[in-house]
Amino acid sequence: MIIYTNEGNPLGLQLLMLAKFAKQAVQVQLVNLNDAKYKDLLVLPTIELDSGMRLFSAAAIAKYLLGDEGEQRDEWLEWSTTLLAPALAHYMAVGHRADPNALPVLNTLVKKLNDALKSKPFLAGDKLTAADIAVWSLLAPDGTLKGAQNVDNLRTWYDKIKALPEVQQVLSEQPLKDLSFNALQQANRYGGLHHVPLKRASLADAGNLLADTGSTVADTITDEEINAARAAFTFSQPKEFKEPRIVLPKAGERNVLITSALPYVNNVPHLGNIIGCVLSADIYARYARSVGYNTLYICGTDEYGTATENKALAENLTPREICDKYFELHNAIYRWFGIGFDFFGRTTHQEQTDIVQEAFKDVYNAGYVLTESVEQLLCQKCDRFLADRFVEGTCPHPGCGYEDARGDQCDKCGKLVNATELVRPRCKVCNSAPVLRSSDQLFIDLPKAEPLLREWVDRVENGWTHNARVITRAWLREGLKPRCITRDLKWGIPVPHKNFEKKVFYVWFDAPYGYVSMTKRYTKEYLQWWRPAKGTDVELFQFMAKDNVPFHSVVWPSVLLAINKGNTLVSHIMATEYLNYEDGKFSKSRGIGVFGNDAQETGIPADVWRFYLASARPEGQDSSFSWNDLAARNNSELLNNLGNFVNRALVFCEKNFNSTVPEMVLTQDELVLLALINRELRGYINSLEKAKLRDGIRHLLAISRHGNGYMQTQQPWVLLKGNEEQKTRAASIIGLCTNIACLLANLLFPYMPSTARTLFAQLNAKQTPLNADKPYAAILLPTGHKIGKPSPLFSKLEQAFIDELKSKYGGVQDTKSAAPQQTNAAELEAAVQAQADKVRQLKASTKDKAVWQPEVNKLLDLKKQLEAAQKTASIAAPAAAPAAQSDTQSVQDLEKAVQAQGEKVRQLKGSTKDKAVWQPEVNVLLDLKKKLEAAKAAPPTSSTPSPAAVSAAPDASKVKALEDKIAEQGEKVRTLKASGDASVWKPEVDVLLSLKKELTALTGAPAAGAQGKNKKKK
Repeated sequence: MIIYTNEGNPLGLQLLMLAKFAKQAVQVQLVNLNDAKYKDLLVLPTIELDSGMRLFSAAAIAKYLLGDEGEQRDEWLEWSTTLLAPALAHYMAVGHRADPNALPVLNTLVKKLNDALKSKPFLAGDKLTAADIAVWSLLAPDGTLKGAQNVDNLRTWYDKIKALPEVQQVLSEQPLKDLSFNALQQANRYGGLHHVPLKRASLADAGNLLADTGSTVADTITDEEINAARAAFTFSQPKEFKEPRIVLPKAGERNVLITSALPYVNNVPHLGNIIGCVLSADIYARYARSVGYNTLYICGTDEYGTATENKALAENLTPREICDKYFELHNAIYRWFGIGFDFFGRTTHQEQTDIVQEAFKDVYNAGYVLTESVEQLLCQKCDRFLADRFVEGTCPHPGCGYEDARGDQCDKCGKLVNATELVRPRCKVCNSAPVLRSSDQLFIDLPKAEPLLREWVDRVENGWTHNARVITRAWLREGLKPRCITRDLKWGIPVPHKNFEKKVFYVWFDAPYGYVSMTKRYTKEYLQWWRPAKGTDVELFQFMAKDNVPFHSVVWPSVLLAINKGNTLVSHIMATEYLNYEDGKFSKSRGIGVFGNDAQETGIPADVWRFYLASARPEGQDSSFSWNDLAARNNSELLNNLGNFVNRALVFCEKNFNSTVPEMVLTQDELVLLALINRELRGYINSLEKAKLRDGIRHLLAISRHGNGYMQTQQPWVLLKGNEEQKTRAASIIGLCTNIACLLANLLFPYMPSTARTLFAQLNAKQTPLNADKPYAAILLPTGHKIGKPSPLFSKLEQAFIDELKSKYGGVQDTKSAAPQQTNAAELEAAVQAQADKVRQLKASTKDKAVWQPEVNKLLDLKKQLEAAQKTASIAAPAAAPAAQSDTQSVQDLEKAVQAQGEKVRQLKGSTKDKAVWQPEVNVLLDLKKKLEAAKAAPPTSSTPSPAAVSAAPDASKVKALEDKIAEQGEKVRTLKASGDASVWKPEVDVLLSLKKELTALTGAPAAGAQGKNKKKK
């Protein structure tokens, strides 16, 4: 069973307890109702049974788990759901939701509970039932009963249930301090339980059982916390940030080296790529600098390998040109997102070559390199061994049979494939059938390094995320195998080894060294980071998505351990799960999802994207980007919570105190607020130290939420109209709130640097270093400090705007290059044929859908236009036409054919440099031009058409059907010919020729391309 709930929801505790007493194993899944993935959930918590059925009614769940426990049990369950839960939600609310009328209602309900427990140990009788569990779980969070008087029966009952071993087990998993009734606001589509009216009848005899203490979380503050808050809230001149030109590690200090997985250069990064690597690392790097660690953040583009060659082929560029193009694209996207690399480099520079070749020599000399013969596919036409991505064919796995499986994986069944196992393999460059040949390759002897690796993993894995530990242990459990480190490619780092000079290093041997070579580009003293001197400790934090974990936790560390030169090894692997888009996956080719360049075009500020992606970061499980969730978080958390508090505080200071921070005289209320803020500040520091970025945001927003509640409760706008004592009190409130705003600016900086700078400007202040060892709120803006001009930090995202963006990025976006509208059937037939050839050539040259999918869309559009034009022509065609027009039409047809063939040749030349592909089409073009010259020079024929000519006009629909069959059969023949087995494809050729004869008989003209092909056979 699965319990779906949201963070901090006290009703989730109720379900956990019911399951525990029913001895049912459950899995808890924290969800967000704004996430499109969970759009079918209406209320949280909801329990999903093993059968798939979902229950969200507490009474229904209790009856299912614990069976029939009597009518009284059911009455108490109804009472707790309809009366007690809404009353507590109203009573515990803060800010504009606070309800001053909730306390007397709650007093009545508490009195009823206390009276009911006078004569019996439990609510429904002599034994514990689901009623006790339901009511106890509602009273437990945030010390709800603190300050209550004359409720001895209730207290005895409460303590008795809390002491039960089942309850203690649940509380070890779900601490009470993490629960809050404010979480109910996100538990349904109606903003919690505030829409449920309180029943205010019969309040006279309720008495004052509960003290009127406002937000009861304050009751949990201890004297020690109050004293610590008072002692810390003083002013001392803050240290200024010193940013050295070159950051180097220092002995006796904390040195943090940060990398993010190198983004591959052949694509445009989408939001999942950005939060999975570079943005997460940037947030952590900004935090590390803010607490004074020596911090270096290195990244760059990964540019060698098969994928680059593939992309270059698809775009008719050299690999170097592809790398230059996409490096600039990546760089521009990351700059817009405000990613603060200390250095952003590339793997295609000389430093990378030198370091990788030196590392290979080291590992070879250490005895960890093997030579093995590998069976590979050789394309004799291209005269090259084919890397996995340059081969495709029919999937060999039983039951699949997908005809376009790649040489490394089948996209249909998802299973891994060896290129040599493909059925009817073909070269993606020239479409010919490759042959099997042996090729010697070099391998890293991972089994030999395995003992060293295991000992190291045991020592350091506690600093890794859970998924990184699981993935690494899975590799070790299966036992390591030798791993190939060379490839028969041209685009890569040459192997400096005899008889291997024409090979290059496999990208996953070369790429991790990019971190080192890019550091060398940053400083000549790079070895201080990567081979630190004795007494200097360097912590290496590496951020990545989970698919990159094995290379950072197994493969590269094994190489470094084998070399044994004192290299810095990763201490903290920070791996995310996957971020999906709404209900599915990001797809550039289909225009689904937001990619780096798209985010900029939306007009939504980069900082809002940063905040949202960090709050939706897939830390424990896959998460989804949702437009509605983006809008909800912006409008609720940024605009209404954080922005509202900061703006109110600064505007009050500007208008009522001449933009000057007034004197602050702290009372118990201020000290309680500071103690609550210190709790959240400590949580923020603890979360960021572990790179738990989502938790950091939660603690940050809790501080502004406390500030909003404090201001709403104290009402300085009322005090300012009172006597001098009240005005002095208002001054203290505003002085404290402006200081909290300054603290928030510092905490916000790692997540939203531009917004934080704007807020610092409004405060007329600078960023202040955080104290990770003593996280206490201090005076940052002393009495007399002049603030700047306040203005709103955030703006609302309207639903109409969000709906427009959701529609724009929910499907194919490329409407600019849509196929031109044609009207003439002959033109359209030529255009369809040319476009179909273009699509075939592109598909043969690349598997990158981003290249050929737009052209497929054009082809489909042209076919629709052709079908419509043919229907129109068949209706409007006259029974006869003047013969003179026949002559003119013949010339016009040839002119259009020449134009279409010319376009076809241009497209083919643009898609491939292989002359064998486009030269036959050039010959067809030259032949058409000769026919056109001859037609123009011929005398006009008789103006009267013969009856035979009129009657011989072919049926357009039959012609269309035959042409489609010929095209389909032709594709089939080409595919079969790639197998090289004549007994397989010759019968299909006969079928093709028969279809072409049939078309010739129908139209009186040979099928397009038939003559050329016959000539070629002679």
